[in-house]
Amino acid sequence: MKMAPSQKKKKNLLYLGRDYPKGADYFKRRLNNIFLKNKDVKNPEKIKELTVQGEFVMKELEALYFFRKYKAMKQRCYSYTNKN
Repeated sequence: MKMAPSQKKKKNLLYLGRDYPKGADYFKRRLNNIFLKNKDVKNPEKIKELTVQGEFVMKELEALYFFRKYKAMKQRCYSYTNKN
């Protein structure tokens, strides 16, 4: 059975939200509320707009995690150079 595009997006967002700074539970509740709020949308234009917004959130979460990784790596590198 194929998964609907909106279900795929929700699943991907849940996966990305597991390391959210305010916690995975907070992210999951917010995400569920957003999907429930928009479950009755039938207008194709509005659906497309919501899909683009979901993709934007995914990119922002990825950027947040890459920045966090970069920041940790930078701290480790500079802490070694400062000790010498």
